[in-house]
Amino acid sequence: MKNLKYSFLILLVFLAAGCKDSFFDINDNPNNPTDESMQPNLLLPSVLNATASKMATSYDYAAHWMGYWARSGSYGPSNPLENYDLTTTYEQDEWVNGNTTVTYPTVSWYDILMDAKVMERKATEEGQTFYVAVAKVIRSIGFMYLVDQYNNVPYTQALNMEEYISPAYDSGQDIYNDLLLQLDEAASLFASMDPLANPGIETADIMFHGDAQMWRKLVNTQRLKLLIRQSEVFGTTPPADQLNAIQADGSGFLMSGETAEVNPGYAEDEYKQNPFYNTYLRDHTGTLIDNFNRANNYLLDLYMDNDDIRYQYVFNAAREPLDGNDYFGYDFGFVDPNPDNPKGVNSSEVAGPGLAKSPTQPQWLFTSVESLFLQAEATQRGWISGDAHQAYNDAVTESFIWLGVENAEDEAAGYLAQSDNIVSWDNAGDKINLIITQKYLALPGINNFEAWVDYRRLGIPNVPLSLSPSRNGRHIPLRLLYPQNEYSYNAENVAAQGTIDAQTSAVFWDK
Repeated sequence: MKNLKYSFLILLVFLAAGCKDSFFDINDNPNNPTDESMQPNLLLPSVLNATASKMATSYDYAAHWMGYWARSGSYGPSNPLENYDLTTTYEQDEWVNGNTTVTYPTVSWYDILMDAKVMERKATEEGQTFYVAVAKVIRSIGFMYLVDQYNNVPYTQALNMEEYISPAYDSGQDIYNDLLLQLDEAASLFASMDPLANPGIETADIMFHGDAQMWRKLVNTQRLKLLIRQSEVFGTTPPADQLNAIQADGSGFLMSGETAEVNPGYAEDEYKQNPFYNTYLRDHTGTLIDNFNRANNYLLDLYMDNDDIRYQYVFNAAREPLDGNDYFGYDFGFVDPNPDNPKGVNSSEVAGPGLAKSPTQPQWLFTSVESLFLQAEATQRGWISGDAHQAYNDAVTESFIWLGVENAEDEAAGYLAQSDNIVSWDNAGDKINLIITQKYLALPGINNFEAWVDYRRLGIPNVPLSLSPSRNGRHIPLRLLYPQNEYSYNAENVAAQGTIDAQTSAVFWDK
């Protein structure tokens, strides 16, 4: 935790402005990244862009574990990804900054959260309550991801380095409880905010452009997400106070066509492209950039075997098909002894035309598709009012629309009319299983992380285990291991968490 600092992306902005002779002047320099210069309207665009980018590009491992993606035939075995034998350095950039080169900076959640805290502090000092509320929303997202991967993490002391160089850990449950309180406060601030007291918000807010009503919808949807994650903790007793607060807010949830997405001005230029496009399809020169991630046969077969055209939008057709296999995938963890078998160019890329539409497209942060599936599950559970069957149909249909499927509503209607249990509402004995299965089919590439959450929370779907010959009986991990930096710099507090085993140590909501 001791190496937390302002986001690398923000530093780039200020250092770029300061790289001239006056930068070395011993007198005060307005171009230095001082606390005074870090105003809320300057911090917000970077915070939003970093949050969306991280959510869209950081969870390859979950896509592989959950049967979405697999290693292409151009690569040999990839461990610990494929044998589940996790180490304290695996995916450690969730916690601490990874690659900090100018080319591909890797920013951690704690770094993003530190920037959000600075923004909140500055906005509080100046009475800019809109920025305060946004910071609380980002706090709820970032710490949710940290808890969902590590369970107990530093929270109350984590972002106060002046007092706590070695912060104590809070329980995952306590953190979730406080995140819901943070969202309650955010909702109140958005409802009462004065636009004139928040200078620059329409420009700085690269997601909703100062639209408080849309932010309130996002708050309610994030509230619901935190509650749904705890479905097995609550059991048959829904959290009435939180559900009442959502209803009392009156803004509703993100609905069809209301994806929360950012665009700071993406351009087909170096360092400026849409993050998902730039990570999984092409760089600014037009060069194909991802030859590793390819379609997983498990997901590809689920689509094809159930007359689901979405595979043509989630994946790309092979650039050089072999034997007429326009869409070709791999089995996760399989070690192919035949060097002549299909390679990356013969298989389906994961940035299909429904996902990577252009290098300048907005970057989604919370899609309407995911929101509608959360609502469908909550309705079926009786947590919110409505027709669960209709909510389910709306969620599936939104997936087709969001991906840009041709004649989307007709295609979705035909798909839903099938009598097979994988899609049929009437023939499904377990409606929650049905909803989560269709949610799984709707989010590949969009939110790979959610499948891992639902798998641990509900055991749905029953994805196949890795075929890695070195798996040695291990199953899909229940969590990540604390990063090595914590054992090096915060040893006493991380040791207090006990012996952590990715195979047996569960996140608190994983019952």
